[in-house]
Amino acid sequence: MVRSTVVLCVLYSFVSFTSVALADPPRTATPEQVIRTLVRANVEKDMATMSRLMAHDADITSYSVGGRKYVGWQEFEREMQEEFGNVQKFEIPIRELNVWTKGDVAWFTMELDYIRYVTEGAELKRMLLPLRETGVLERRNGQWVMLSFHESFRSAQMNSPVAQSTVSPSQQVQVSNPPASTMPDLSGEWDILEVEDNKRYKATLDKNGNGPYTQHDGRFVTTKFADQLWQGTWHQPGNDREGGFEVLLSEDGTQAKGIWWYSRVGNHKNIPPREHGGTYEWKRLTSPASSQ
Repeated sequence: MVRSTVVLCVLYSFVSFTSVALADPPRTATPEQVIRTLVRANVEKDMATMSRLMAHDADITSYSVGGRKYVGWQEFEREMQEEFGNVQKFEIPIRELNVWTKGDVAWFTMELDYIRYVTEGAELKRMLLPLRETGVLERRNGQWVMLSFHESFRSAQMNSPVAQSTVSPSQQVQVSNPPASTMPDLSGEWDILEVEDNKRYKATLDKNGNGPYTQHDGRFVTTKFADQLWQGTWHQPGNDREGGFEVLLSEDGTQAKGIWWYSRVGNHKNIPPREHGGTYEWKRLTSPASSQ
């Protein structure tokens, strides 16, 4: 496994790269114009503009997918800078955006596709994360600024053309008897690809998504499955490491794409959750029926 921070917080998205987004909005800019300016800044990796239009209060808290938490500007800035360094280019079309304003406060809801282009060898691969966003802005000294946001996955469109490429805590209790209505049969043999290191191995899972894999005597444990979002932990006694994973399972159950991270390396346990890891691509090699 290689170190790679994949920042899924993509609050700022763009409906069209030739739309009315402003590179440097006037102080009279509306909340929507400020959002669209932040969108352009994300696409163009313009941290200076993002910094100018986001509040820097030390206690402001925001949440990204998978429970990632940002307190204050510096945590968010650090991860965005690393994301900018890892990604060759962005495409972030907005599917829906609604903005409301009352006095000096504004809030919005948004659905978007966060598309990252990353280099794998000689190839440029496209990764899609389908997200929904909510957020709050405040007018300070006549200028609207972004305060905080919350984002989550919306239903994965894993069979669409744009999703055919790779995307992007501690020990948890194993789910031994998850509800049949929410848990598909995950049994069978899976081909696992760690994208950044181009490392492949195989996992043999039971119907609940638990089982060994051929990497340092590893074992996967599924802890939760809901709305195609598959979460769990991995454990590797062979090199004394463990961590977690979060992937989106395709509607037909044949592939899953997402992220992995460390929670412990040897005696080092104070690893920031979800910060160090990489991206996964899983492909099912056998069907549940043939694996029984």
